[in-house]
Amino acid sequence: MYRMRSWSARNARWLKRAYGGFETALVRLNPLLRRIGYQRLEKPFVAVEKVTKGLLLDSQTCGQCIVGFTGLSCPMNCPKKLRNGPCGGVRPDGHCEVKPEMPCVWVLAWEGNKRFRENEYPIQVVQPAVDNRLAGTSSWLREVRHRTEASGSASREV
Repeated sequence: MYRMRSWSARNARWLKRAYGGFETALVRLNPLLRRIGYQRLEKPFVAVEKVTKGLLLDSQTCGQCIVGFTGLSCPMNCPKKLRNGPCGGVRPDGHCEVKPEMPCVWVLAWEGNKRFRENEYPIQVVQPAVDNRLAGTSSWLREVRHRTEASGSASREV
């Protein structure tokens, strides 16, 4: 899987665009998803997420995906499960101190983040701690609900 992580980081720019487009399409489908029911959709969405994000990003299905901030490198692959940067034990060759055969997830994240070609590096945004209760749930459905709730409250305020 190290190869796929490296590939994803090298192709971070177009992968992030594709990922963002997919999330936008899901947000537009929110009325239909809501009608079907998020609880009913959870299992099929998790299954599809595991396959696609597992293959492309070596995702660990934490339910709180932040790969858009981390150069398309899943930080949950870090043996220490660090979510906001490397531990300080990165070897001079860029490999992990815990698993020396593995490239540091955060070195890959930084490389992928540089490929986004944005003015600000999203990797510098501090992320909340992982809520382990959400492991194995759909981060896509969670993001759709979050975005639609945020836009709904914004339109109510106007």
